[in-house]
Amino acid sequence: MSENKDFLRVIIEEDLKSGKYKEVVTRFPPEPNGFPHIGHAKSIYINFGIASEYNGRCYLRMDDTNPTKEDTKYVEALKDAVKWLGFDWGNSVHFTSDYFPKLYDYAVELIKMGKAYVDSLDEEDIRKYRGTVTEAGKRSKYSERSIEENLDLFLRMKNGEFKDGEHVLRAKIDMNAANMKMRDPILYRIRHAHHFRAGDRWSIYPMYDFAHCLSDYIEGISHSFCTLEFENNRDIYDWVLDTLGLKSQRPYQYEFARLSINYTVMSKRKLLELVEGGQVDGWDDPRMPTIAGYRRRGYTRESILNFCDQIGIAKANSTVDVAQLEFCIRDDLNTKVPRVLCVLDPLKITIENYEGHEEIDAPYYPHDVPKDGSRKLPFSRNIYIERDDFNENPPKGYFRLTPEQPVRLRHGYIITCKKVIKDDNGNIVEIKAEYHPDSKSGDDTSGIKVKSAIQWVSAKEAKTVEVRLYDRLYSSESPESIEDLNPDSLKVIKNALIEPAVITEKPDERFQFEREGYFYADPIDYTDEKPVFNKIVGLKDSWGKKTKATQNTPKPQAKKVQVDGEVVAMNEVQKRLFNKYINEHGLNNEVANTLARDETLSSFYEKAISSLNSPISIANIVANEVAREIKENQGSQLKFSAAQIAELIKMVDDEIISNKIAKVVFEDMAKSGKNPTQIVETKGLVQISDPSKISPIIDEVIAKNPDNLAKFKAGNSKLLGFFVGQVLKATGGKANPKIVNQLVAQKLK
Repeated sequence: MSENKDFLRVIIEEDLKSGKYKEVVTRFPPEPNGFPHIGHAKSIYINFGIASEYNGRCYLRMDDTNPTKEDTKYVEALKDAVKWLGFDWGNSVHFTSDYFPKLYDYAVELIKMGKAYVDSLDEEDIRKYRGTVTEAGKRSKYSERSIEENLDLFLRMKNGEFKDGEHVLRAKIDMNAANMKMRDPILYRIRHAHHFRAGDRWSIYPMYDFAHCLSDYIEGISHSFCTLEFENNRDIYDWVLDTLGLKSQRPYQYEFARLSINYTVMSKRKLLELVEGGQVDGWDDPRMPTIAGYRRRGYTRESILNFCDQIGIAKANSTVDVAQLEFCIRDDLNTKVPRVLCVLDPLKITIENYEGHEEIDAPYYPHDVPKDGSRKLPFSRNIYIERDDFNENPPKGYFRLTPEQPVRLRHGYIITCKKVIKDDNGNIVEIKAEYHPDSKSGDDTSGIKVKSAIQWVSAKEAKTVEVRLYDRLYSSESPESIEDLNPDSLKVIKNALIEPAVITEKPDERFQFEREGYFYADPIDYTDEKPVFNKIVGLKDSWGKKTKATQNTPKPQAKKVQVDGEVVAMNEVQKRLFNKYINEHGLNNEVANTLARDETLSSFYEKAISSLNSPISIANIVANEVAREIKENQGSQLKFSAAQIAELIKMVDDEIISNKIAKVVFEDMAKSGKNPTQIVETKGLVQISDPSKISPIIDEVIAKNPDNLAKFKAGNSKLLGFFVGQVLKATGGKANPKIVNQLVAQKLK
């Protein structure tokens, strides 16, 4: 067997060789409660890709067991994403709701076996009775109900006779189990809500742990791939199938590391908050990490699939550099897309010694000789160049146009500045220049030496376009809230100028705007009357350079994570910590998993919460910022202590500083070792919560943005997020976000 096989493929090949399964059957089982993001792309790639590789099948199954959050539009978005990525789910999409009658029958069977009971404890008591990692749980008195009473109550739950939360159906397993998920987990809960497919037929809905394994079994799944946060759920998966006697050709669950990318949020809940709060323009906003967002921005399916292939299949959670994803799209487009000229910030040039008009033949692929394709560039007396390509007082190393230094027009002639024209305010409005007739590109006999070529467009023939310059949505490497949003994630240029050949091409086209980056004709807003181009990615390749420096290969590529064998399970100590962090501290699965598996991090976390009872906030900073510092220091002693981290978080909890400012303080602590309170006081970073101080700033922001104010008044409520972001930016992140939101909403009424 090849040593280059990842551990999932190793398992599959062993199962096929042993005859355990005759065919590989996988599934991609998303919840239809949001648009799929780049993390789902990895799961799609793994499930569909592996099935195809072994001549098997992969189903697309909607895990539609929560009627309060699901919608048909999300189903369509998921289907669209899978299809766009190039995968086929067969004749029909599967839904967990298709199996509701069968799942109900399985639940009844467990009741008849004495393995499930109807519990009438409220949610708080159920949590209290579950115990802790060091204390056994206590079984509910309702577990002693007879089989007949349980069957009757469960039927009446199904028929809608009880209110939400009045009863639940629980498995009867072990209230002393080390894995706290096995302490009589809930199988069904009452939900009086309209289901987008099942209508009002059902008043009870199965929990994920019950529905998932049985749906896998019903569909004949052989290998059920999940992300690592479901590792402890595997015990329930196995218990349900084994207890019901579903052992023949039953599926087994295997976990792989989920995809995390810096400067990116993967939580659908947080992404939904951005959409509903107006911080972005919908699920397909090109700044969103959704597949629809990447697609609208101009990413290709090949770049997404190549990214998923490069990062490989790992056993331990880690964070991937977003620059690696940017490298993949840049690498894909580099040899595919034509090079064209665009001027984003036009400065007029009048070539005084040129009369007439000509067309310059220019190749679309100047650095790729085998590729065909060229266009005619109109050249005339009046042209526009990029404003930054002229400098009256140039710094050292500036090779573009200056009063003394000539420059070449890309594909054209060399020009020399003769006169600078300014307005009454001293702003440069025009350059008088001359061209050198014998300096035409490809036929230059002028003898003039220049070190740079700049983009330009002919004034008469150039087309006005809108260009949207997208940057990362978050300015923080480990974003947690809207405070970490990048206020400069979108810059709209209304009057950019582009060479005319671009507009005659088909709209679904990508280009490299020379010296600017790669751009895509917006598939929704682009019209002949108003061409709109989205910036896909810039030309700078920081990740590619980084990998090239460490790999002696002509083309930088990521190193795949190749690991054989089975997923490394938690040991008993790690399991106890994980359960404690989930059930007692309220941490999410990913953070709990990160801390529990790392002795250094868990020890640091425990010391910090011994100083301050704020487990979630402390866990987040330890699992992200502290973990990063430990990794970068490579064993060297940290300059800050756990007590100082607790002190920092207390200032956040007391609203003395914001989360955003806390990250600034942390960076200072990591470098200097200073006390966080001292840093806040010295730098004047105390959060501004006084409305009388915030209101004038809001008034100023509103006054500076009359166009957006008019749009908001006309009904574009999404611009609320814009104004909030501008106020936070104006205060350097020191304004209390809650108060800013309230005041901005009041002032915009």
